[in-house]
Amino acid sequence: MKAYIFPGQGSQFPGMGKELYDSSQQAKDLFEQANEILGFRITNVMFNGTADELKQTNVTQPAIFLHSVVMANIANINPDMVAGHSLGEFSALVANRTLSFEDALKLVAQRASAMQKACEINPSTMAAILGLEDEKVEEICESIDEVVVAANYNCPGQLVISGSNEGIRIACEKMKEAGAKRALPLPVGGAFHSPLMDPAGKELAEAIEKTTFAAPSCPIYQNVNAQPSKDIETIKSNLIAQLTAPVRWTQTVQNMVADGASTFIECGPGKVLQGLVKKIHREAEVGIAEG
Repeated sequence: MKAYIFPGQGSQFPGMGKELYDSSQQAKDLFEQANEILGFRITNVMFNGTADELKQTNVTQPAIFLHSVVMANIANINPDMVAGHSLGEFSALVANRTLSFEDALKLVAQRASAMQKACEINPSTMAAILGLEDEKVEEICESIDEVVVAANYNCPGQLVISGSNEGIRIACEKMKEAGAKRALPLPVGGAFHSPLMDPAGKELAEAIEKTTFAAPSCPIYQNVNAQPSKDIETIKSNLIAQLTAPVRWTQTVQNMVADGASTFIECGPGKVLQGLVKKIHREAEVGIAEG
């Protein structure tokens, strides 16, 4: 069975999407439609912007979503199951026909705006911890008198933590003392998948309730619980909960494999998820969506 997977923030790069735009009329039409929906030429930032410009949450999220969905459309994919890493869940929901391209892009833009506001209310960040057991990372986070939580269970030995700037600084020191190979602050705008994103939850919930969700063509394995779902109400509530809950990517891939996935095709910029899948399940075949 083929599983199609969609990346989240961190996979952006300057020039992203330009090759797709130049080589396919179908891609060009979708990019131009996105410019119109968003009310600014996101293609200018994607194709010509700096890494810093692309790092802004309200640019990064729609840019990665757009790149991913355009790739999936050109490849004309027909997935048996889908999953997305954080933001990637919205791309996955277009791939399994739960959301239209236009509605999903509007939701992504609203989500990014709400998260950007939450970042401004609570200056915060994230860090990647390499080479420590999940349980040890969780234990250290709990011992700190600041907001610090496990945010992304990416693969065995790689966990991202999220929290206040001071909390992450203290946590990185403690992780190194505990034997972490690396404790690396990430170039992100805030503490995603932590309680500090709570202010964004209400805004996203209101936007989701106003959006039409159709019956999925195949199950989506969601970040919050790593379980497959085709139930629209469950999908909606998981999308909202995802803002403050951890991304259980390791468990998601394990469950997809247990349910018959043998090939994982990544749709979007970069190859981050392919690398994570191979670390979680060495026998899996991985690749990128091609038109």
